Amino acid sequence: MQSGQAEFLAIYGRRRVGKTFLIRRHLNDQIVFELAGTKEGTKEQQLLNFFGEYLRRAGRQKETQAPASWFQAFEYLADYLLGLPRPESKHVVFLDEMPWMDTPRSEFISALEYFWNQHVSRMDHVLLIACGSASSWIRKKLVNARGGLYNRITQRIKLAPFSLSETASFLQHMGVQLPQYQILELYMVMGGIPFYLKEAEKGKSATQLIDAICFSPQGLLQEEYNQLYHSLFRNAERHIAIVEVLANRPQGMTRKAIYEATGISEGPLTTILEELCESDFISKLQPLYKRKKDTIYKLTDLYSLFYLKFIQANKGSGSRIWEQLSRQNTYTAWSGYAFENICMMHIDQIKSALGISGVYTRHSSWKFSGDDSLPGAQIDMIIDRADQIIHLCEAKFTRENYAMDKDAAAQLRLRKTIFKQVSQTKKAVFTTLLTTYPALQNKYYIEEVDSEISMEGLFG
Repeated sequence: MQSGQAEFLAIYGRRRVGKTFLIRRHLNDQIVFELAGTKEGTKEQQLLNFFGEYLRRAGRQKETQAPASWFQAFEYLADYLLGLPRPESKHVVFLDEMPWMDTPRSEFISALEYFWNQHVSRMDHVLLIACGSASSWIRKKLVNARGGLYNRITQRIKLAPFSLSETASFLQHMGVQLPQYQILELYMVMGGIPFYLKEAEKGKSATQLIDAICFSPQGLLQEEYNQLYHSLFRNAERHIAIVEVLANRPQGMTRKAIYEATGISEGPLTTILEELCESDFISKLQPLYKRKKDTIYKLTDLYSLFYLKFIQANKGSGSRIWEQLSRQNTYTAWSGYAFENICMMHIDQIKSALGISGVYTRHSSWKFSGDDSLPGAQIDMIIDRADQIIHLCEAKFTRENYAMDKDAAAQLRLRKTIFKQVSQTKKAVFTTLLTTYPALQNKYYIEEVDSEISMEGLFG
């Protein structure tokens, strides 16, 4: 807003993450034109919407007919901007859900390209904002454009969900007072998505909130799942198929395994995986010390995982259902996987708690299938430090202080041995425990654990 040149901002991120809210809250007084694309709207419908907004903003201008093309629409907009008095900072043109405006054969991108290159790029008092939840479209058509929009984006924001700390602040701002463990429980269900978190009511526990938001007939998250994918992707059934296959494989799958499980052919599979990654539903992890073809795809959207594990099969099951479900064995498996994902999302907080924020690191999961001399082993997360240290991280989600027993200690010891043998690393290898509440420091803990980060560290 304060630069001395025209700016073209691309803002993108997962649906419901708060992109539109962010722009309106901070720039509302400077917005001189705002248009939101209509899902599955025709070119003619989109242009009528444009013309309606144009008339409201421009008042009695010379144009009295709706534009017949996007080229004409952007000419209207250029004339309107040129006729406005010069502001102290910038006029803001906000085009929300831009991917929906780019209907087949609409020539929207060509017209946008001309609008920027011919007009807006010369207006040092204009900020043009392109916003959308279809992150892959934003990146492909704007950020990484190869045509006339090549290198035209001057600023970009990929809006991320709240961290645990930000979630705690957001809930506190709403007057919802919960201990860290219950905030973590909510986060495991809906992630740091403010649109979901704002459903939380004062005076209720996390269990009561999950019941109300996810399982009651009026609960926001009971029917959100299908809308979430169909609002973003054309032919969303294939995206959903991949998500549901990954939900059954918590440790992730290779591209080949996904192909074999879904039957989606090579070309579409590449596109769909990219779209799901860009929209933060799945994560692409390159296992350390392995080849590119061993890349693992994991479902990391916390709400999608929770919906498929619990909501889908328990719609209409009555009140207080979550209190019952959270005592079952499926809860233990789900909560462990969700906690692993949360730890991976909070790598910066983990590094800070370890006192290594300034050290360059790589992090990923690690898996060894086993051979004739060594059994298989899997590690939730490895942090490989540039200062010759490796952390083998073990995540333990428990409702009380974790107590390590003889078998768990033996498993950690064996896992470290296998890792050293297979990786042939010359770095020092430490075992780091990631817990909810601090673990009991019994003799097994003292023998095997080098460092520990509890839930409080994740909120850092």
